Amino acid sequence: MKFSGPVTKAQLPDGALLQEFVDRGEYTDCFAIMVGNNVTFPEYVESFYTTSLFKAERLVLKWLISRPSTDEEARQVSRNETHAFAAWKEHGRSDNQLVMMDFRQQTCSWFMLVPQEKGNRLYFGSAVMRNQQTSRGRKMKWTYRSLLGLHRLYSRALLHVAARRLGATV
Repeated sequence: MKFSGPVTKAQLPDGALLQEFVDRGEYTDCFAIMVGNNVTFPEYVESFYTTSLFKAERLVLKWLISRPSTDEEARQVSRNETHAFAAWKEHGRSDNQLVMMDFRQQTCSWFMLVPQEKGNRLYFGSAVMRNQQTSRGRKMKWTYRSLLGLHRLYSRALLHVAARRLGATV
């Protein structure tokens, strides 16, 4: 498989389910990568949740908050056969998008696949609902702001690994 480019920061595409959180004034991010082969949306979500990088996060969730998960559960959520996975529950879904909200309703992950003339554009983004009201409007708590750089780096890595894995398995 060939990539048309690296993971890049992207604008939310029209119709993105993550727009709900932008409209509410929450922190959101959006990253994208082009893959040079045709994959289905369920294959993308399954690939993301079953990479070795994400399995490390799943292990942490298992031990820290007693939220274990399996590759089979990842497959089921990717195929719309179940609506919960590890620490997340489905918040919204369409044919080519999925929003998973964490059990505390403080963060969510968003996936989108958009077919292109040559391959697919894979999107991944997040929303963080940790804003507080101040006299100047809504502002994210400093503890969350201080981790955003690491969060963005991790998000890019997750998307890159999932895209690379799709190419290796198709």
